Amino acid sequence: MTQHVPPVPQDKLEYLVLEAQRRAPLDVAQILLEESDETVGAVLKQLHPAPAYRILLRFPKDRRHNIVPLAGDHVGDPWKEAQMYPQGSVGRLMEPVVAKVKPTETVASAVEKLREWVHEALITYAYVVDDDGRLRGILVMRDLLLAEPGDELQSVMLPEPFFLQPDMMVQDAMKEVVYRHYPVYPVCDEHGVLLGIVQGYMLFEQQHFEISAQAGSMVGVGKEEHATTTWRSSFRMRHPWLQINLVTAFVAAFVVSLFEDTIAQVVVLAAFLPVLAGQSGNTGCQSLAVTIRGLTLDEFKPGVFRKAVAKEALLGTLNGAVVGVVAAIAMIAYAIHSGAEQPVLLGLVVFLAMTGACVASGVTGVMVPLTLKRLGADPATASSIFLTTATDVVSMGLFLWLANVLVLS
Repeated sequence: MTQHVPPVPQDKLEYLVLEAQRRAPLDVAQILLEESDETVGAVLKQLHPAPAYRILLRFPKDRRHNIVPLAGDHVGDPWKEAQMYPQGSVGRLMEPVVAKVKPTETVASAVEKLREWVHEALITYAYVVDDDGRLRGILVMRDLLLAEPGDELQSVMLPEPFFLQPDMMVQDAMKEVVYRHYPVYPVCDEHGVLLGIVQGYMLFEQQHFEISAQAGSMVGVGKEEHATTTWRSSFRMRHPWLQINLVTAFVAAFVVSLFEDTIAQVVVLAAFLPVLAGQSGNTGCQSLAVTIRGLTLDEFKPGVFRKAVAKEALLGTLNGAVVGVVAAIAMIAYAIHSGAEQPVLLGLVVFLAMTGACVASGVTGVMVPLTLKRLGADPATASSIFLTTATDVVSMGLFLWLANVLVLS
């Protein structure tokens, strides 16, 4: 049975539409966020496609899907077109073009059209397209004001303008626009046909969101999850990664189980297992953070990978050795206090294991995200889970193996 949805009161609808027409999209979205999906859809239905779509993009993803069927085809059609492009691409942020003119039109004709268009949407540039829809140039308002009314637009426009492509990922687009800082960018296909425009602030906002989501991605928290996400959705997104983490933890536990006799004979070793795992894990997380930042900023040019691995191996050696000396002294003191045999050898085991584990974890912090990227996955996705497994296996396995060889042999 279809649930009856009460209509939005006319006076309220008129007020919200008026506010939407006179305010910026971000301000309008803030006002409408507190309203029902039905009310938001009714308001967007009364607006021009460009501002209506821009307001829609300010809503959380789960609400957009509910609002689109209620907002009319002028919002639904560009929304459906945007869904054809990959998640995180420029096409997902693309909005309809309002100001399109022909190269042979005059300045006077374009100005008359602009006077009408500004009542429908915020116009930053006008776009000059040929009969096939290919982008030929961009009109800047200042140039229109200074031109003669009878001049043709092809003599006033900026030819061969920069444009983005819809299937380009936002992080790649940011590398192209970081030195341009235009308020709006045209979006064209591979043939140069103008498909839409994307606001500059939307690109920067999306990139900011991607960067802020990296910390969560490294531990299996999806980019779609927010503070307001329902507990059911959060459980569905988080739990599979915890199951994967459980499996990887069993791998580390299996490695430790191989040395049960060693731990039984030298009980003091058990106290230092968390110390090794913690220090090597922190070393790996530092390397991982720097590597993901480098990937985000496109710093991994040819030859950088080897330098990064060598750098992290050196840092792991230095950090591991310095920390290993302190840990070795602590082990010797603890072994003497506990009455364990060969305390100096136990200290040497800790020193060697700490140094080796920090080297391995530093190198792993580089390898994990780069491997994920080469496999076509998000470099940040659950990197911390894979890194933790590697560091636990190496640090505990190396520690117990060294104890077995140097102390018990």
